[in-house]
Amino acid sequence: QVQLVESGGGLVQAGGSLRLSCAASGIIVSGGAFSWFRQTPGKQRERVATIWSTGVTNYGDSVKGRFTISRDNAKNTVYLQMASLKPEDTATYSCNTLYLGGNYWGQGTQVTVSS
Repeated sequence: QVQLVESGGGLVQAGGSLRLSCAASGIIVSGGAFSWFRQTPGKQRERVATIWSTGVTNYGDSVKGRFTISRDNAKNTVYLQMASLKPEDTATYSCNTLYLGGNYWGQGTQVTVSS
């Protein structure tokens, strides 16, 4: 059974940093593509970053140069390092993976950036 558990969200001032974690079980993080998405009420869910099994990464335009996705194979965890945070980065951030035909999501973690 695939399970994704996010952590690391919180309240931070604009310009600050946070690191989100996505601990995976039932799947090896290096074996598939993992993405971070974010969503605010009334807005469409936005893909923030993806890391492929090859290690190649891809970012949404709104976070390029500020966010970094990575993984620790030994801890079976995917991270999202967020820097230079802006109030518009405020959202619920969720981890996602597509694995063997399944589409798996974590419960999400709230990030709030104050101005």
